[in-house]
Amino acid sequence: MRRREFITLLAGMAAAWPLITRAQPSDRMRLIGVLMGYAENDRTAQSELAAFWAALAKLGWTEGKNLRIQLRWSAGDADRIRKLAKEMVDLRPDAILAQTTPVTGALARETRTIPIVFVAVSDPIASGFAVSLAHPGGNVTGFAENESAMGGKWVELLKKIAPRTVRMALLFNPRTPPPLEVYMPSIQAAASSLAIQATAAPVHASDEIEGIIAALARNPGGLIVMPNAFNVVNRELIIALAARYGVPAIYFNRFFTDSGGLISYGADRREQVRQAASYIDRIFKGAKPADLPIQQPAKFEFIINAKTVKELGLDLPLHLQQSADEVIE
Repeated sequence: MRRREFITLLAGMAAAWPLITRAQPSDRMRLIGVLMGYAENDRTAQSELAAFWAALAKLGWTEGKNLRIQLRWSAGDADRIRKLAKEMVDLRPDAILAQTTPVTGALARETRTIPIVFVAVSDPIASGFAVSLAHPGGNVTGFAENESAMGGKWVELLKKIAPRTVRMALLFNPRTPPPLEVYMPSIQAAASSLAIQATAAPVHASDEIEGIIAALARNPGGLIVMPNAFNVVNRELIIALAARYGVPAIYFNRFFTDSGGLISYGADRREQVRQAASYIDRIFKGAKPADLPIQQPAKFEFIINAKTVKELGLDLPLHLQQSADEVIE
């Protein structure tokens, strides 16, 4: 009798083992590090973060139950990014969400073992984060924001909304990549075909922005605000100066047009952070970043701010309205 009871007990335990193994990923407390490239008071960044938390919750990860979170904000400051990246890696999280190219680069230099899932990165291959999109090959993977061909699209759309434009300045901070070279081939090709002079306009501090925009106002010039953490942090200033000097500008994401910018064309970032949550879930369940392909943007948004169009004295062609994903009135 005892022998039968012992065998029955063993059989029951064996049957339960697969269930216990499957339950472990959601029962074990995990630590996620989140290093944001923007400032804590940035409404757009908060919105993206909320989408990330919601996506994790849908996948069964709840803070305080099976998840701990360490969140840091770098506000686009290069020195602060390096400091926070080291601090984040020293915490030894199970995975890190990295927002922007500079943040991802700083984290990648600090660790080759902790899984890093990035968003808002323009060219992960040129930045050295992976050997290929299909097989990243290291501890870094994620979701690219813009393709190099996007540069030509910005030139074309800005010319359509402001047809008198004969030159364009590319606003960026060299200390907060991605490097301008990623987009220059497509920008130069489009500019040449439209008889436009496109020139780099590097700035290193916010008080240098006004000089760039003021110079454009003296000739029929337009502004391309490049994908750059510095530009995101200073977007309210850039938008206000473009309005003050009457300079048409195109931006790489809709949160600029939501704040009063003229037009924008870029990837849907909230969708990217939701997808990043699914990658972290897969990593927690055993997947390796080296085997998770880097995803290119699946959806681009073309947004027009009709109020700003009127304030700048521009016309809004019907074909441009029809091609827009949204016209903000």
